[in-house]
Amino acid sequence: MKDLTIPLKLIATLSDGEFHSGEQLGEQLGMSRAAINKHIQTIREWGLDIFTVPGKGYSLPAPIQLLDEQEILNLLPEGNVSVLSVIDSTNQYLLDRIGQLKSGDACVAEYQHAGRGRRGRQWVSPFGANLYLSMFWRLDQGPAAAMGLSLVIGIVMAEVLQKLGAEDVRVKWPNDLYLRDRKLAGILVELTGKTGDAAQLVIGAGINMTMRESTTNVINQGWINLQEAGVNINRNELTAGLLEALRESLPQFEREGLSPFISRWRELDNFLDRPVKLLIGEQEIFGIARGIDQQGALLLDQNGEIKPFIGGEISLRGV
Repeated sequence: MKDLTIPLKLIATLSDGEFHSGEQLGEQLGMSRAAINKHIQTIREWGLDIFTVPGKGYSLPAPIQLLDEQEILNLLPEGNVSVLSVIDSTNQYLLDRIGQLKSGDACVAEYQHAGRGRRGRQWVSPFGANLYLSMFWRLDQGPAAAMGLSLVIGIVMAEVLQKLGAEDVRVKWPNDLYLRDRKLAGILVELTGKTGDAAQLVIGAGINMTMRESTTNVINQGWINLQEAGVNINRNELTAGLLEALRESLPQFEREGLSPFISRWRELDNFLDRPVKLLIGEQEIFGIARGIDQQGALLLDQNGEIKPFIGGEISLRGV
């Protein structure tokens, strides 16, 4: 793997949003301006826009706030979290170390080059623009007890974001967050373990914070970021807030299941009492969304009859 030290040092310098000349950067890092330009290209490949202005040098479009492991740990009452700069996927990072982890251990990254969404989709992950977080959890009751877990994670994430100023964030069944009817965040739970054994879970979350438009051609659905909605949240605070809330809520889910979370889901449900289309494979099912049941199934009202559905994806009817 190539040495990332120089590109990361350049980002740290450029993170103030000011112009820095190639000559100045070269002196600082002990290399030529041509070498600096080569590392700038690496940074651009990570999804960071960098302006180059003759006579002024290099600049980011705006200052960026970098993740700070010590700041996150200072905000957390307990538990481990690793801050990674460049990674294939935060979920994969934990899956590769699953034998050494204890419940609540987590990592966040500045950039993922192989971020994963649901159903094998790519999760677009430009450097420093969003939050890419994964946390490990062990469910002693086994894989079957994980039913409905992604709903709990969605509830917790939405409540934390609301508390930090994103008051209009809502949940979308089964594992997305929505803002103004567009996707703000996704959740991916990856599970290992056989029936009868404890389930080892890696919970991944990606939240769009300041992601720029240049990546939209890769994304096949309407999305939004917090910045566009006029919400500015400190990424280190958000990381600590999410981890603390998840570490508190998952033991309750283990003890009591989905029951105590159903009314909280109802408060946050972006699609409640709205006409939706449920897509299961090639099949399209229409109805009015009426929330979730005790197993986390979507309840659809079809001509006055309420039917539960476990799989699939929903969208507003006609969308």
